[in-house]
Amino acid sequence: MITVEKIGELRGHTNPIFTLELSQKPGIAFTGGNDKGLVEWSLKNNALLKVLFPVSSSIYAIHCPVDYPLLFAGVRNGDVLVFDFVKQQLLAPLKHHQKPIFDIKTVIHKKELLIASEDGTVSVWSLDTLMLLHTIKVSNDSIRCIAISPDEKQVAFGCRDNTIKVYYLEDYSPLHTINGHTMSVFSLQYAPDGSYLVSGARDAQVKIWDSITYKEIKSIPAHLFAINHIAFHPTEPYFATASMDKSIKLWGSDDFKLYKVISREKGFPCHPLSINKLAWFDDGRKLMSISDDKLAILWGVTF
Repeated sequence: MITVEKIGELRGHTNPIFTLELSQKPGIAFTGGNDKGLVEWSLKNNALLKVLFPVSSSIYAIHCPVDYPLLFAGVRNGDVLVFDFVKQQLLAPLKHHQKPIFDIKTVIHKKELLIASEDGTVSVWSLDTLMLLHTIKVSNDSIRCIAISPDEKQVAFGCRDNTIKVYYLEDYSPLHTINGHTMSVFSLQYAPDGSYLVSGARDAQVKIWDSITYKEIKSIPAHLFAINHIAFHPTEPYFATASMDKSIKLWGSDDFKLYKVISREKGFPCHPLSINKLAWFDDGRKLMSISDDKLAILWGVTF
């Protein structure tokens, strides 16, 4: 029996919140959206700490790489802003893309940063030097999301042309194209054991793909509208989905059954607008959600 209760609300944004990332430092989260700054929050005190830095255009992606005192923020004009926590200042931005940045991830063993853009390419940067290493032409349309396999041998890109493109991480050569969604792929996550890949798309479907054969294991009509994000629980066999239909759903990661719906229709004091991203924190005892309603909500979850 899963129980969920709302334990806090974070107010401070003046426009929709698009992205969320936990800090390398426990108890801290960062959010960004369609307003003038990147915001730092205390999850211990449920309070706004500060606007970390101002921005001139919308933030669509935030990334805090493990073992680096840096925060990367991908913005609508194609720049990636770099904040140094030691110096407490912005460094020179990573300038390469001319169109919005939708996702940023780290390949830990290669010390490389992957940046996905609306221009259909992924740029690869050195985390040590912040220099551009390669550019991969993945699609003729936007790349919306990146997922890296737990063993860091594969990377999958979710594209606006409805496909998922899988590449070898060693040399960034193409491995497979997965077809199955009928609209843009908005979210991708590998299972913690690497055995399958979960995708969520604008077609409201969650699809489970075998990570060796890329065959479809299961297709779930999961939501009424676009699935914006998928987040695996850090320790329990569940994953959460967030949707434009204003609901969060909890699914079994071993049986793919629906276990909980968090929505206003189910009696929860939930977001009244699209839910855009999720993050588990406090060892998976809590879940944070952000929305077009300008709010971040904190949920206590017991399994």
